[in-house]
Amino acid sequence: MRNHAGGRLLEILLVEDNPADVRLTVEALKEDKVSNHLSVVRDGAEALAFLHRERKYADSPRPDLILLDLNVPKKNGHEVLAEIKTDPDLRRIPVVVLTHSDAEQDVARSYNLHANCHIKKPVDLEEFVMVVKAIDQFWFTIVELPEG
Repeated sequence: MRNHAGGRLLEILLVEDNPADVRLTVEALKEDKVSNHLSVVRDGAEALAFLHRERKYADSPRPDLILLDLNVPKKNGHEVLAEIKTDPDLRRIPVVVLTHSDAEQDVARSYNLHANCHIKKPVDLEEFVMVVKAIDQFWFTIVELPEG
């Protein structure tokens, strides 16, 4: 089990408008052995407000990892990703695109915008849980993330 220095919870921001996918992600993370805190926003504009600590998100934690669906309202995932990766204060935060799209143009665009990886959401419940656990384990037990 790995935590950041000081033993604080690892922060994950989930950008997802599908309540079923939110519920599955929450359950998968609860079962995992990494101490984390999940914040959920339902659209791209809300994600950017959270990251920039605007309005009701003035006290939001800085995420250690962002799970980003491409098909969210207001600002789509690619627009959110582009803004994150061009902002000097945000660009080091790893962004995992976790979406139902495996269209070649979506995958290529995600990487062109500097996503850290693009994963197609499995349709099968057990596979979905397995993928979320694998993401959590990889980013918080194997990878060395920068502080702050």
